[in-house]
Amino acid sequence: MDVSNLNWLIAQGLLIPFAGTALGAACVFFMKKDLNPKIQRSLLGFASGVMIAASFWSLIVPSMEMASDKGRLSFLPAASGFCFGMIFLLILDLIIPHMHLDNTVEGPKSKLKKTTMMVLAVTLHNIPEGMAVGVLYAGWRTGFLSGSEEISYAGALALAIGIAIQNFPEGAIISMPLHSKGLSKKRSCLYGVLSGIVEPIAGLVTILLSSLVIPVLPYLLSFAAGAMIYVVIEELIPEMSEGDHSNEATVLFMFGFVLMMVLDVALG
Repeated sequence: MDVSNLNWLIAQGLLIPFAGTALGAACVFFMKKDLNPKIQRSLLGFASGVMIAASFWSLIVPSMEMASDKGRLSFLPAASGFCFGMIFLLILDLIIPHMHLDNTVEGPKSKLKKTTMMVLAVTLHNIPEGMAVGVLYAGWRTGFLSGSEEISYAGALALAIGIAIQNFPEGAIISMPLHSKGLSKKRSCLYGVLSGIVEPIAGLVTILLSSLVIPVLPYLLSFAAGAMIYVVIEELIPEMSEGDHSNEATVLFMFGFVLMMVLDVALG
């Protein structure tokens, strides 16, 4: 495989999660009513399962495997990177004004419109997902060129597909409420699509900095995992638990987790 084909595969991988967001946002054209609360909670449960499974199987486990030469201290890169990832998202949550799907506003006071803050919230949470995909593809690219592949192409592709599957309901969850707040279907879809554009950008930046990334790859893998888990705990789980008690979200969480686990093990 020459370098041009290698870069083409990477470009495809970076765009897969973005395509999931765009397709989900386009659902606003085919649905006339607001998203049913039970359906929204179920989609959030499914997305949570996918993200947690991806964080563990695609990021934390490889991080510990790559640090196996440290013996009993092989947990250090995974543990420290995970904590820094959660702290990083916590800081961003505190300094960037944004609105959750339940209409609660976080961050410093701002004159931004509610729709803008909602898009900022999803955009903010898409950054670690793009980084995660970029880290795996950067590791695969460097390993392929050096002849020592510690991360496989299939493993990176599995994470990209898993995040795309998770992004599909996320795209719908942002475009539908925006439309219900008075925006046209075209603008609602556009905002949903734009919220996902940061993923390939974050992934590309990570790959361009691969010379800096590779020496600390175990730390960055777990960093991305910590950031993704923060999103699940802070954003998805509270919102999937709102309203009347139901088991739909829990069941869909199970399906999402198992699907991502199967993807990672089967393709990786």
